[in-house]
Amino acid sequence: MTKSILFFGFLLVFLGLTLPGTQGRRIPRCELVKILRNRSFEGFVGKTVADWVCLVQHESNYDTHAFNDNGGKSRDYGIFQINSKYWCDDGRTPGTSNTCRINCSKFQDDNIEDDIRCAKIIAKEARGLTPWVAWKKYCQGKKLDSYVKGC
Repeated sequence: MTKSILFFGFLLVFLGLTLPGTQGRRIPRCELVKILRNRSFEGFVGKTVADWVCLVQHESNYDTHAFNDNGGKSRDYGIFQINSKYWCDDGRTPGTSNTCRINCSKFQDDNIEDDIRCAKIIAKEARGLTPWVAWKKYCQGKKLDSYVKGC
């Protein structure tokens, strides 16, 4: 009995170290503020860094590996929850536009440079942040100072 428990414990540790993680990196709020300021998000398409941070909090909770299945029709990927129907190709969404010309899996790693490039393409094409449902629901027209306060 003890050997089987020991073996099972070893197996769990081994699998935890060798399999790709399902948990992404949660970028701290002030770190994200700094990244977005450095990438010229302030004033981009008439929005503030606070708008973008609010969007990220409500879309992905700052998780670089965030994923959402939209009932099998499309999926949202990464910290900005970029949709496979219009912006990236996940190999599973029929008729994708793939406007950002990228595989959706690139939005689920800890390097958010490609996420930033695509998010800017989306916002520029839409002339704002309306493609993001969470931004419309939680951020649009709201006082957002708290999202950048202390950063």
